[in-house]
Amino acid sequence: MAYSENVLKLLSRSPSVFHVVDNMEKAFAAQGYQELREGEPFAVAPGKGYYVKRNGSSIIAFYVPAEFQWGMSLAATHNDSPSFAIKPHPFLKKGNVTALNVEPYGGGIFYTWLDRPLSFAGRVYTKVGEEIRCNLVDIDQDLLVIPSLAIHMNRDVNNGYAFNAARDMTPIFYVEPEFDTFEEYLKATCSLEGEVLSHDLFLYVRENPRVIGPKQDLVLSPRLDDLSSAYANLLAFLVANRDKKAGKISVFASFDNEEVGSLTAQGAHSDFLRSTVDRMLIALGGDEEHRHMAIANALMLSVDNAHASHPNHMDKCDPTSIVNLNGGIVIKYNADQKYTTNAASSAYVKSLCLDLGQKFQEFTNRSDMRGGSTLGNISNAEVSILSADIGIAQLAMHSCVELCGLKDIEEMKNLLAAHYSR
Repeated sequence: MAYSENVLKLLSRSPSVFHVVDNMEKAFAAQGYQELREGEPFAVAPGKGYYVKRNGSSIIAFYVPAEFQWGMSLAATHNDSPSFAIKPHPFLKKGNVTALNVEPYGGGIFYTWLDRPLSFAGRVYTKVGEEIRCNLVDIDQDLLVIPSLAIHMNRDVNNGYAFNAARDMTPIFYVEPEFDTFEEYLKATCSLEGEVLSHDLFLYVRENPRVIGPKQDLVLSPRLDDLSSAYANLLAFLVANRDKKAGKISVFASFDNEEVGSLTAQGAHSDFLRSTVDRMLIALGGDEEHRHMAIANALMLSVDNAHASHPNHMDKCDPTSIVNLNGGIVIKYNADQKYTTNAASSAYVKSLCLDLGQKFQEFTNRSDMRGGSTLGNISNAEVSILSADIGIAQLAMHSCVELCGLKDIEEMKNLLAAHYSR
């Protein structure tokens, strides 16, 4: 389970999307991948790897074999998770307590955030002379808490309670504050030079990934959706292309903002993937005909975690599509095309699993229940590629701490490495 352990180590260093992309960039750079900047010409040569960032929160990498074909093996994930974003000038005075004004990011399960040690991380922009600097920030400290309301003041809480984001989810920051403004706190605590201009900061749970269970075969961790798959994809991509001499071009993508619909400049619904692929193919000497060939000869795996069948709520599951933890890669289907899998792409995934000696399982929503969607069909609006939606089975999706199988992480890495190698 060496690769699963590496995924858990990376998870523990990922308090924000900006830290995720920083981790990925360091991994690419360590293996000699060269950074390309969108505002500069792309210089691309066979036998080398490259990566491109957008907004510091999305990243695409590709490897061009020395003897490359006009085709692509792609796998895409997302790197954001439900959280709470800190608003500008967020100090709220309540008696002798200073709280932080926050708002929900994505569809989280609010009550899971209560009564836990929290902190925040992200990026802060400062002005130093004429220069604007971007600073990666992580307050590595048990800093905040969102306290529950005592049952004596809400006797019916165990019968169901509608949480109000503006009232119930405000974290306590200070008793008798030391700083008058949040900006003063950031500057002093993070040793920032110059004037604090702006920030993208998000709460995170102060809990490291851990392996649990009598057989130590389950993973309990924040942000498993979708970082367990994103980091499995990263490790697979690096391993598969290390000695690859010939074949299709490998393309790795990890997008921000999936949890809020992907409709951003760095989301899966942006032109980031299309633009990167087009510029890569042009830099390799391709014309419009080569572009059409490369896309027609491509297959993408949209990798986002899947719902395991909840043992306490089996009535919520489709009766013929039971999904188990450590039961193998999950292939996801939806008749309304929220997932991109069809018979052709499913056959490809199953063939890979059979060749690897790995199990697979299949997920559909119960027919009278509306499910979620992910980045596969959204990115296909920009680059139309034969695709399959797959994932690691997990429970407690969108809780601040989630559960999956340790073996499934390893098998996802193996499957994606085989995909990139084909």
